[in-house]
Amino acid sequence: QVQLVESGGGLVQAGGSLRLSCVISGTIFSIIPMAWHRQAPGKQRELVATISRDSTTNYADSAKGRFTIRRDNAKNTVYLQMNNLKPEDTAVYYCAAYATFSTGRPLYWGQGTQVTVSS
Repeated sequence: QVQLVESGGGLVQAGGSLRLSCVISGTIFSIIPMAWHRQAPGKQRELVATISRDSTTNYADSAKGRFTIRRDNAKNTVYLQMNNLKPEDTAVYYCAAYATFSTGRPLYWGQGTQVTVSS
């Protein structure tokens, strides 16, 4: 059974930083493309950042220059370092595991972790 467990969310002031973690179990992490998504109240879930098997990364425009996604295959963990946070970054953040990004649909989701940025 594949499980994704996020942690690291919380309340932070604008301009602050948080690091989210997602530990995956039940599959061979090193071959799994991973991503972070987020969903703000009243909005659709959106893709924030992706990291492929070879650690190639891509970011939404809103995340470029402020967020960094990376993976540690030895720890079966993917991270999202978020710097210079803004109130509009407030959302529930989800990690997701894909078979391949070309499908556009994750195979598995984590339960989400709340990030709240105060102004």
